[in-house]
Amino acid sequence: MELQKYFSKFLLKHRKRKLTERDYFLSTQLNIMLGTEVQNIALYREAFSLKNSSKNQESNYERLEFLGDSVLGTVISCHLFQTYPQANEGYLTQMKSKIVNRKNLNKLGDDLKLTDLLQKQSSVVLSENISGNLFEALIGAVYLDFQYDACKKIILERLLTPTEINKLENKIVSYKGLLLEWSQKKKVNIKYETCEEIQVNKAIVFRCHVWLEEEKIANATETSKKKAEEKAAQRAFYILNKKENILGNPKTL
Repeated sequence: MELQKYFSKFLLKHRKRKLTERDYFLSTQLNIMLGTEVQNIALYREAFSLKNSSKNQESNYERLEFLGDSVLGTVISCHLFQTYPQANEGYLTQMKSKIVNRKNLNKLGDDLKLTDLLQKQSSVVLSENISGNLFEALIGAVYLDFQYDACKKIILERLLTPTEINKLENKIVSYKGLLLEWSQKKKVNIKYETCEEIQVNKAIVFRCHVWLEEEKIANATETSKKKAEEKAAQRAFYILNKKENILGNPKTL
C-alpha cells in the first residue's frame, strides 16, 4: 500500500512537470469541476481556445462544440425517455428544448465560469453565446477523453443534474411558441407585425405588435426583430392568461 502511494505521488509530480503553468491551471480547475482527473489536456486546451484570423492558428473550440451538441442531445434524450416513461413525444421534445436551448446553455456555462478557462482573453470581444458554446465544447472534450458512459455520468452528476432538469419542467422557454400552440387549439389567429423605428438618439429598434384576430393586444420594442417579437409575445401571454388562464401561474425563465 505504501509503495502504491509512493508511485501515485511520483506519477502526479512527473505529470505536473510535463504540464505548462497554464495547462496545470486548466487541468486543476477541470478536475474540480468534473469530479475526476482529466487525461488528455490537449482536448480541453482546444475546447477553450477561441477562433482568430491567424492562418497558422491551431484548432479552436468549434469542432468540439459541434460534437458536444450531439452528445448532449443524446444524453438528455435518453435521460428524459427513462425519467418520464408515460410522457408522449411532444412533452419529451418540449423538455429537451428547454434544456438544450441556447439561453439555458449560456446560463450553465456562466454558472461554471467557463470563460475563465479561455486560453487567450486579452483584447477579444466575446459573443453573447460564448458560455453556451464552451459548455458544449467541454462536453465534446469529455466524451473524447472518457467515452460515452463516463461522459453521461459526468453530465448528469456534475454539469447538469436531474435536480436542475426538474426545475425546467414548468418554465416557459418561448412565449411566441406557447401562443402559437394555444391559438391552434383555440382555432384563433395570432399574428405579429414588426417594423423598424428610429429613436430620438438615432438608434434603430424594432417594434412588434401582436394581433389576436383583428384586435391589437400588445406591443414591445427591442434591438432585434426576434427579441421584439418574443417580448411582445410575453406581454400578450400575460394579458390573455388573465382572461383565458392559458397555463395558470407559470414559472418563467
